[in-house]
Amino acid sequence: MADEMAAELLIRPARSHQRGQKKIATYNVNGVNGRLDVLLRWLSEDCSDVVCLQELKTPDDKFPRKAIEQAGYGAIWHGQKSWNGVAILARGAEPLLTRRGLPGDPDDTHSRYIEAAVNGL
Repeated sequence: MADEMAAELLIRPARSHQRGQKKIATYNVNGVNGRLDVLLRWLSEDCSDVVCLQELKTPDDKFPRKAIEQAGYGAIWHGQKSWNGVAILARGAEPLLTRRGLPGDPDDTHSRYIEAAVNGL
């Protein structure tokens, strides 16, 4: 039922944003590869400029970079097998990694934090 509700929320018509405004969205994907079709459909319909994903639940080498690039988004990610994992996607741009890992915690191994610059943001 939760997946049905999530899918229903994800397929709402895109809202246009006004000239000069940036649209930023966040999505707890709860397994990026298992929900890749839903994510790609949402990206095409929502047209957010920047998207932050949580709970990728995939190691770095299994992140679906090519599919996301084909959808028109650049990406950086910090993955982890089975748990956690975060990503930042940017429509028509490559995010610039500025920090990976929780600030102030050099022992952070949980792939829950990432920062990037995107088109001046």
